[in-house]
Amino acid sequence: MGVIDLDGLEVRLANRIVLNNLTGELQGQAIGLLGPNGAGKSTLINTLLGFHFPSKGTARVFGLDTHNDRARIRGGIGYMPENDSFIGNMSGVRFVRYMAELAGLPSGVALERAHEALFYVGLGEVRYRKVNTYSLGMKQLVKLAQALAHGPKLLILDEPTNGLDPVARQRMIQLIKDIRKEGSIRLLISSHLLPDVDETCDEVLILKNGRIASLCNIEEERRSNRSFMELETVGATERFSVSIRGLGCECATFPGGRIKLVLPNHVEARDLYVIASEQGVQIRRLNQRRDSLEDIFLRAMDNDQGRTAHGSL
Repeated sequence: MGVIDLDGLEVRLANRIVLNNLTGELQGQAIGLLGPNGAGKSTLINTLLGFHFPSKGTARVFGLDTHNDRARIRGGIGYMPENDSFIGNMSGVRFVRYMAELAGLPSGVALERAHEALFYVGLGEVRYRKVNTYSLGMKQLVKLAQALAHGPKLLILDEPTNGLDPVARQRMIQLIKDIRKEGSIRLLISSHLLPDVDETCDEVLILKNGRIASLCNIEEERRSNRSFMELETVGATERFSVSIRGLGCECATFPGGRIKLVLPNHVEARDLYVIASEQGVQIRRLNQRRDSLEDIFLRAMDNDQGRTAHGSL
């Protein structure tokens, strides 16, 4: 059982198919949700929250059906929406307490958790100020606090760094990393900013035109496309390059002992070090190209055959 299980999920809105036959099991500690505008990201989030019902198939959160068990699912989810949804004349602590009560906590416990959540996100000193006096960065943080206060199992963050300046963005990213590292809460992070997902997530679900374009473990996807290397060497470079060509590598040499090569699947970096040691060649520097999340995303957008998947999900 994954954090989120999709089995032939179809969702229709206004008699139009918005999500089309989504199937996959997401198990990551932090899952990135990516896709261009209109890909179906918001519809998927609203389906997981029980606001949209599947027309076909199922979606499950920790094994609970999003249609039949939506009240139980909402009790275990913390949701940070993209758009502000405040009661402006409430103080920060009153607002977070109120949201925790709506999530099912008794009033006294909700107040205690509200104070804890606001201190956690760095708003302890301003928790008695009215929310409508907060800056944009503070409003994003109070949205995160209300999503955390009731102790959810899954935290859904919709554009958590939306509109933030670089300092506030880094603060939000660090909070997300801390939540992920602590380990008791799983995260689903929807963002149009690839660096945010790259910094915080270990799995990614990419949607395109309501279908799954890619569903992968980010690191495994990178490792599967790490064949390009650059070396800086000292010694018998020509002899060394002949030897590594003998392994099946494509190889080009440049002045100053620089070598660029493409490794076949059966050759690894340690094989190069073995040959270098045998020939008295020093490898001063080795750079192995790793795909960026942008590379993964662009490949998914170019894929017209539907879903691609790598790794065990």
